[in-house]
Amino acid sequence: MQRPFLSIIIPAYNEESRLPDTLTKVGTFLEGQVYSSEVWIVDNNSTDRTAEIIQEYIARFTNFQGLFEKEPGKGAAVRCGMLKAQGEFLFMCDADLSMPIGEVNKFLPPQLEGVDIAIASREAPGAIRYDEPLFRHLGGRLMNSLIQLFALPGLNDTQCGFKCFSASASKDLFQYQTLSGWSFDIELLYIARRRGFTIVEIPIPWVFRQESKVNPFRDAIKFLLDIKTIRQNANQGMYDPEN
Repeated sequence: MQRPFLSIIIPAYNEESRLPDTLTKVGTFLEGQVYSSEVWIVDNNSTDRTAEIIQEYIARFTNFQGLFEKEPGKGAAVRCGMLKAQGEFLFMCDADLSMPIGEVNKFLPPQLEGVDIAIASREAPGAIRYDEPLFRHLGGRLMNSLIQLFALPGLNDTQCGFKCFSASASKDLFQYQTLSGWSFDIELLYIARRRGFTIVEIPIPWVFRQESKVNPFRDAIKFLLDIKTIRQNANQGMYDPEN
């Protein structure tokens, strides 16, 4: 079977209200592209109709496939999809589709060449935020300041849920991922820097979704504890190629 050019991985936990619109937009967009593609929707222990909706869209779009990840956490769901996907480029996509799906081509050749990892940024020059409350923006900036200080200096938006990995970067990085919660992005990017992979930030238009499950103020302490774990893992050699 021919390798698809693009794999899109969508983690989903209790997304019955948002998933139909997202999957319709993703499927319709991909039908209009010249490159081949596949979509993996990963149900992460949903208790609503998410699993049923996934099956409905698998029947509708021939390049859609579903997975179930029992381990809780967005990071676990993304890892499950990334390890299964076969694309030349693998794109992680939030189920709320707060970034218009048409932006995905900015992360791919020919618009972007020679990059291992491209991450969507709400802070890079040219990015636009829509409808985001001030308290939420300030919380996000506080969180990023802590992430830059203790783990990833120079990256202005590590937590936006849209990231593209080359096949070689994905194969290398996700086998070493240990965190299953919200901080998995930080761990992957931290490992990527240790490995010497190139990382660029892509400015995007981004729409705040009220249903977001992340609370920057509440989750800041958890992020700091996870960063401590990441640094300990690194010091113990857990991210070294021979382990």
